[in-house]
Amino acid sequence: MLVFPNAKINLGLYVTEKRTDGFHNIESIFLPVALCDALDVVLSNNNNFQMEILGATIEGNVEDNICAKAWRLLHREYNIAGIRSELLKNIPMGAGLGGGSSDGAFMLKLLDEIFNLKLSTKKLEEHAAELGSDCPFFIENKPKFVSGRGEFLADIDFSLKGYFATIVHPAIHVSTPKAYSLIKPEPATTNLRDIASIPMNEWKDRIMNQFEKPISEVHPQILEIKQELYNQGALYASMSGSGSAVFGIFKEKKDLKAVFPNYFSRSVAFL
Repeated sequence: MLVFPNAKINLGLYVTEKRTDGFHNIESIFLPVALCDALDVVLSNNNNFQMEILGATIEGNVEDNICAKAWRLLHREYNIAGIRSELLKNIPMGAGLGGGSSDGAFMLKLLDEIFNLKLSTKKLEEHAAELGSDCPFFIENKPKFVSGRGEFLADIDFSLKGYFATIVHPAIHVSTPKAYSLIKPEPATTNLRDIASIPMNEWKDRIMNQFEKPISEVHPQILEIKQELYNQGALYASMSGSGSAVFGIFKEKKDLKAVFPNYFSRSVAFL
């Protein structure tokens, strides 16, 4: 069975509090976009997990991959059988696009279907939270207001369907712990729950990614890409997550590979 785990972008990102467990509370809007990996799973005669990873190289052992963790979690809880899988990596890693989290969440949903576990959305989200902070979002995979460490999801009456995101990744891997070490938590300056009532032409001045400034001081390419996206007509541009991918929102598909010849660049639809 073949599925296509997609990326997300952050529309606004505020780090509001350092928690006693070492994590941070955030406020953000997650939006799914049609930049996808490919994940294929078939049943195995062995009672174990096998995976071949194609495309971009993932460092470390396959056994440590988030898809393997998803299988082990459900194998432990529900005694599911072994599988063989292939993962084609297209979503840049260390980019703030949630590619790994999406792979893990889609593996949970795929295993739920293959083994007819009939898990509720809530239960899938609980299992996804065991894999990582961003994973629960990809269970329903629709625009959400996100808080806590990323596990609290609230529906919002908002969508960018019909618009396109041009995503540019400058091949810089930003360490999430390092990114958080550069942040001073403070209350959000804009209530992102009200995003539907804020005109897009005001977003540039009212919606910010709190990571963007400190990460850009270390990697000035971030602001250079952002400014070029505006030069190319973006309605809004920002870094996603803790970086280093930058996106611009356009009314129509905007292929900027020639503008960014040395960087990963894709124009994709909002889902």
